[in-house]
Amino acid sequence: MKEDIETISLDNASWSQTKAQNAEGAQDTIFCSEDDNSLYFTYSGKSNILEVKELTYQVNMASQIPWYENLAQMKMTWAWKSGPHSHVPIIQNLNLKVQSGQMLAIIGSTAGGKTSLLDVITCRDHGGKVTTGQIMINNEPCTPQLVKKCIAHVRQDDRLLPHLTVRETLMFVAKLRLPKFFSDSQRKKRVEDVIAELRLRQCANTRVGNEYLRGVSGGEKRRVSIAVQLLWNPGILILDEPTSGLDSFTAHNLVITLSRLARGNRLVLLSLHQPRSDIFQLFDLVLLMTSGLTVYCGTARDMVQYFTELGYPCPRYSNPADFYVDLTTIDKQTAEKEMESRKRANTLANLFLENVKDFDDFLWKTTEGDNVAKTLGKQRSHFNSEEAINMPHHSCDQLPGALKQFTILLSRQVSNDFRDLPTLLIHGFEALLLSLLIGFLYYGHEKNRLSIRDTTALLYTIGALVPFIVILDAIAKCYSERAMLYHDLEGGMYSVSPYFFAKILGELPEHCGFVIISVVPIYWLSNLIPEVEHFLLSFLLVWLAVYCARAMALCMAALLPTLQLAAFFANVIFSACYLSGGFVISLKNLWTVPYWFSRISFIRWNFQGLMQIQFTDTTYEMPFGNVSFQIPGKHVIEYMDLDSHPLYVGYLVLTSTIGTFLFLYYLCLRFIKQKSTQDW
Repeated sequence: MKEDIETISLDNASWSQTKAQNAEGAQDTIFCSEDDNSLYFTYSGKSNILEVKELTYQVNMASQIPWYENLAQMKMTWAWKSGPHSHVPIIQNLNLKVQSGQMLAIIGSTAGGKTSLLDVITCRDHGGKVTTGQIMINNEPCTPQLVKKCIAHVRQDDRLLPHLTVRETLMFVAKLRLPKFFSDSQRKKRVEDVIAELRLRQCANTRVGNEYLRGVSGGEKRRVSIAVQLLWNPGILILDEPTSGLDSFTAHNLVITLSRLARGNRLVLLSLHQPRSDIFQLFDLVLLMTSGLTVYCGTARDMVQYFTELGYPCPRYSNPADFYVDLTTIDKQTAEKEMESRKRANTLANLFLENVKDFDDFLWKTTEGDNVAKTLGKQRSHFNSEEAINMPHHSCDQLPGALKQFTILLSRQVSNDFRDLPTLLIHGFEALLLSLLIGFLYYGHEKNRLSIRDTTALLYTIGALVPFIVILDAIAKCYSERAMLYHDLEGGMYSVSPYFFAKILGELPEHCGFVIISVVPIYWLSNLIPEVEHFLLSFLLVWLAVYCARAMALCMAALLPTLQLAAFFANVIFSACYLSGGFVISLKNLWTVPYWFSRISFIRWNFQGLMQIQFTDTTYEMPFGNVSFQIPGKHVIEYMDLDSHPLYVGYLVLTSTIGTFLFLYYLCLRFIKQKSTQDW
């Protein structure tokens, strides 16, 4: 038995030596190879040191349940926090110290605290609380302002506009994130340098794509997300599960790229579940966590020796990352297995704390000599290479102003929307089909005008059915952009005001096209008053009513957390406006509540305006047996109680309603976090 253990230990030592040789070979390939024509980026700012001291982080599980789910279950606010186990420790007594030039991989099983640690470091710990400890960056307490200056956070899911090419995506980011004193040629050069460094030349002119539009591959899309953050030259790069969903070859190449970036005087942190062995060899440091406990933190090449000394040698031909993650995972199949695995994990965590209590950097070392320092010295020998591309650091106060952000966002909005030809064609065909159906329904009255009843029904249909179509489309589009908007605003890429005005103005061409296709065929096919003045006044009224519906949809989409809730409340408001519009029931027969609601109903004011335009100067013949009566149109308006205000009041009310909804939309963007549904 003793001989077997010695054989395994020898094999592990040989594996460590081979791994070190392979790592050196990988470094030589990364830095010295001229065949791949790769560029080498260095961070020219001061070196960064990230320290985590005695960190304990808890999450209130009750607060993680969205308010609308609690409301559906009829739970009151005071009942949400009354549970004895509502506060769960996610990270316990964590100590860590990393500096520029190192790549730290956080590995462990699911629910081990990896993503929570990255969120706490980047000040995105929503719903949790740091009970003890602190996080320091360059000996300064970590704050959201400091994070925006030096940390780039690449999340697990890629948030990119699908209809822009890779080069266009990076160019728009370069215009937003690079200092305003950069010239256009400097921005283009920075974009091309990043494209070359991340090996994106072959797909630079390919659209990013999504699940509906074919675009770049998963690995290329992940590198584009990294390129977006690399453009503004961060000193610290944090990535959450960057290899998720990628094949082994693509994942390996991606980690090689991250290793190259770390050698460029950057501090790189990434979280993974169980990396394969060749990826594990690329790591400088490894943090192994289980249920928030630190089981190992040190150099990757010494991890096998550490656990071997504790009596857990890695079997021959096994991947150390797989073996030791499995070793420390809490097995919850049965109560006995859970107790046994939890006891083992707690024992290993206590042993590690005992082994590193005398080290300032909390890293386990094989000898008294600092292997990490030696590695850093070797890495930084490449910093003065003549092939290095210097990427100067810049301050956040040098970024483009609000007006420049607005023009860039407007250009991006228009470019992305008008390249979505299938969606535009579908919406255009939908509007055209609806207008032709309604128009041909009332067609055939060239000689005789429509009756009073038919004209009234037609005008109400135009003012109610056309606005209804845009509501669900506008809400769905907002939610497709919501997650990217949340990440961009949180990362400080731009502010709310430029996005708001770019969103409003960027969608105006699509809105105008939709109203033109919807209204023009109906108006002329149904033989309404053909004078140009009457047509323009009617068109403007419908344009304002449709925009009221769009503004209401934007407000609901920004206010409510899910697509279903926003669609529900938008339909409720629209239905209330429809029922109190003056056609389903006469305005004078409404009781108090719906009567006062009709005063702010955009459908009511649109209908009242259309009736005044079409009926005021028109006389209708009403047959009664063998006799026909001449009925002035203004009497019809008076009978329906639609003459209480002059025509211009309808335009003013609709304009005010649009302004109110847009103002509420701005407030929602400003004060409500625009998380996507999957983030709640």
